[in-house]
Amino acid sequence: MTDVSDEQFEQLIVEAMDDLAGKVANGMDNVAIVWADEPTDEQRRKMRLRPYQTLFGLYEGIPLPARGMGYNLVLPDKITLFRGPMLHASRDLAELRVQVHNTLWHEIAHHYGLDHDRIHSLEQRRTS
Repeated sequence: MTDVSDEQFEQLIVEAMDDLAGKVANGMDNVAIVWADEPTDEQRRKMRLRPYQTLFGLYEGIPLPARGMGYNLVLPDKITLFRGPMLHASRDLAELRVQVHNTLWHEIAHHYGLDHDRIHSLEQRRTS
């Protein structure tokens, strides 16, 4: 795929957030959504990625079900979307738009405490 500008990629994130807002807005307080070109070495180590593996997105924080009464005065949770891997996996802008949307949804699901098995089950139902 050809590259997209920072502004174009940010716009795709905004579009995905707007689409998901009505579905997942409850409980999304204190969550920063950012993007980077590639996962850092530290993020790759934390996720135990092999050299041939990469990430489209990453949720870092305390999922809602794990928060107790003492959850206050903490830094925001962070969802990072990685432009480079998504660009590499997308043939065109339409595929990139879908990838951004699906990745954001996936990472928000982690914020709500869903594990990968549950997320994949829900993703299969969404696409069938």
